[in-house]
This record gives sequence, structure tokens and C-alpha cells, in this order.
Amino acid sequence: METAPIAAWTLQNEIPIPEDIGPLLVQGETAVAAFKTFRDSAVFTTKRLIVRDAQGISGKKVEIYSLPYSTINMWSSENAGKLDFNSEIELWTRAGHIKIKLGKGADVRRLDSLIGWAVLLSS
Repeated sequence: METAPIAAWTLQNEIPIPEDIGPLLVQGETAVAAFKTFRDSAVFTTKRLIVRDAQGISGKKVEIYSLPYSTINMWSSENAGKLDFNSEIELWTRAGHIKIKLGKGADVRRLDSLIGWAVLLSS
């Protein structure tokens, strides 16, 4: 039985870590990698995934999602095929199911590796 995701994000390509991420980080947390989303960015830190979603016409209203790696129970990755151009990562967390679609510029294996590092090796 398939359940609808509680959140769905699309990551486009890896970008430099946004300079304004600093105020969101806690003591001892550092940003590791960032990806462009439709209107903002997703940042992998040493403790969590932070997804910023600019909203409204001006984009001044920003919703921030914070997913601690400790809440991820399982994940899967699917690379694009010859006729299917879509790659995706799915996360099963204590909060529910999250789907991350990947644009052509996002490397599914890089993201799979980041999530593996985050869930299995970071603390």
C-alpha cells in the first residue's frame, strides 16, 4: 500500500552554501552541501537537512523545514533511466514519508552518499 508523502521537494543542482544559512545553525553545526530548489535552497548540515521555501510573489515570506538525520528510518534512491528522466530520493521518517525529486543537474548518487553519511556516520 503506497502512502502520499507528507512533503515533496525538488532539488535542481548543487550550489555554493548560502551565506545567510549561519543564523539557522546551532553551536557545533556546520553546513556541508547545498542544492538549488525551485525558489530557494536545501542545505545538508552535520546534523540535519534544512529546506528553505520562499513563498508569495516577492519571495519575502520564507518557510523553513528542518529534518534531523536522527528521524530518518530508511531511504531509497532511484536513478533516471533511458526513457525515464526522473531521479528521486525517498525518506521514511518518524514524521512520515518525504519524496525528493531530482532535476537533471542533481547527482542522485551524490545525494545518496550525503544521506548515507548523515544517517549512518554523523552524530
